[in-house]
Amino acid sequence: MDIKVILLSIGASFLLAILFGPLFIPVLRRMKFGQQIRTDGPQSHLKKSGTPTMGGVIIMLAMLLAFLKFSDKTSEFWVLLVASFGFGLVGFLDDYIKIVFKRSLGLTARQKLIGQFLFSVIICVLLYGMDHSTAVGVPGTSIVMELGWFYYLLVVIMLFATTNAVNFTDGVDGLLAGTGAIAFGAFTVLAMHVSAHESAVFSAAMIGAMLGFLVFNAHPAKVFMGDTGSLGIGGGMAAVAILAKMEILLIIIGGVFVLEMLSVILQVSSFKLRGKRIFKMSPIHHHFELSGWTEWRVVTVFWLVGLLFAAIGLVLGR
Repeated sequence: MDIKVILLSIGASFLLAILFGPLFIPVLRRMKFGQQIRTDGPQSHLKKSGTPTMGGVIIMLAMLLAFLKFSDKTSEFWVLLVASFGFGLVGFLDDYIKIVFKRSLGLTARQKLIGQFLFSVIICVLLYGMDHSTAVGVPGTSIVMELGWFYYLLVVIMLFATTNAVNFTDGVDGLLAGTGAIAFGAFTVLAMHVSAHESAVFSAAMIGAMLGFLVFNAHPAKVFMGDTGSLGIGGGMAAVAILAKMEILLIIIGGVFVLEMLSVILQVSSFKLRGKRIFKMSPIHHHFELSGWTEWRVVTVFWLVGLLFAAIGLVLGR
């Protein structure tokens, strides 16, 4: 695979995100598309109320234009677009309702579930139509498991779990943009290694778009990506792992996202079963904030942990 195409994809999406930022952020501000901060979140976040959100549009548009330019428009191309923009649309509607109705919660859980399930089914149909392999390999071994029709259940679970885990991670300035870029960096390398051209180009476009967005999202953030960005990123990440046959590696490379989701599950389960909380607040990045860590410390430590998981994934994947 031509490394120049990958580098051009990263560079193009990065520059596009840099250009789109100053164009979109003032528009979002004029339209009063400001973030409604949870009253039960860290009190230090209340001052962020009103910061423009739905900035995920910057990421998705920059990625799309670069991906359109450097991809080959194969069947994989459509799977990646449906996964990223389908779930991104669910996030967009969620953000829009939050803003219009001035509440911290947008779509109901049922509405989100229906939207995510709809696009998951479409992706399964596309995979079936392109005769995508239903076998799953165990990284670092020669073990291959043929799942048959159960593979499509795995696809749905992967899409739901990844989008929600990535969404949980978006709670501190620059946290998701950085950890997401790191994870997609690992997927780019591995996709190139297995000659999964579309997945490699898509991942590269995501890297550039998120790094460009990070210029405006680093602390103190001038814009938040909202669910538009987090769900779109999560859907795209799951699709890359599925198409490049890295289903199990997704758990490792996306280790930070897994930890964020587990912290929520453990917190809720512990409170319901024991009436006690394990963490000061979940997702776990809020626990460290309430323990006295600055936002930058939380972000940099989580980025380093993300790099560690990505490195482990690269070793196992190659």
